[in-house]
Amino acid sequence: MNNRVAIQGILGSFHHQVAQEYFGSAVEVNECLSFDALVDSLINKTSDIAVMAIENSIAGSIIPNYALIDSNNLHIIGEHYINVNHNFMALKGQSISDIKEVYSHPMALLQCKTFFKQYPHIKLVEDADTAEVARRIHQGQLKGVGAIASKAAASIFDLEILAEKIQTIQTNSTRFVIVKTKNSIIPKEEINKASIMFELGTKRGSLATVLNVMSDCKLNLTKIQSLPKIETPWRYSFFVDVTFEQYEDFEKAKALLGIMASHFKVHGEYKNVKR
Repeated sequence: MNNRVAIQGILGSFHHQVAQEYFGSAVEVNECLSFDALVDSLINKTSDIAVMAIENSIAGSIIPNYALIDSNNLHIIGEHYINVNHNFMALKGQSISDIKEVYSHPMALLQCKTFFKQYPHIKLVEDADTAEVARRIHQGQLKGVGAIASKAAASIFDLEILAEKIQTIQTNSTRFVIVKTKNSIIPKEEINKASIMFELGTKRGSLATVLNVMSDCKLNLTKIQSLPKIETPWRYSFFVDVTFEQYEDFEKAKALLGIMASHFKVHGEYKNVKR
């Protein structure tokens, strides 16, 4: 596979882990320090495909990424789940009492806040990426500074893990989607999941009617997320994931929703990864 895969973060990040698991360990990655930069790399064709976190079992949906997918007309061609284990690391030869500050992604800090309540002397500081902090500590040989990152990051940047699996809830899973600027061609008989978006008017019961249509078409609703329309205050778009056994059932639902919704879009049709 010759595709260059955009990841949010750097080598050793959880996005890097997903890219290796989904595409193989020899995958060529394009490191992007923000999701906006990741999308830009697809648009300007410096990347062919991208890995994007979309929701976490603890912290919930990464709402801005829904808007990025929609506004840039990206196509979801697959999904991947990983169990996220956060590890507290620093330069070798230090103990937790030596660490004065910990930098990490806001999501990682949120997921580990109970652990750090035991150490009130440590200041928690939000940063762009988990693995990038580990690299910065290594490059600058920064003492008294800790990172929250994967075991792979500790190995790559020669850091010592001071505490393993420090996330508050041990069953911490993140769902990632695989996105491209063009839709993937998958045989219909292999498609059993779809991500769609629709907008509705303010008529009473309009959302309930749409959900009933999905049920009548034998679609199983696995995710629904509303997002405000910035240009139209107090109006919302609905982002929905559905699974189904027969593609024909989804085709029927698409035809009906296209009529019922004021705006309807399919963001992706792909294989369901069962959890």
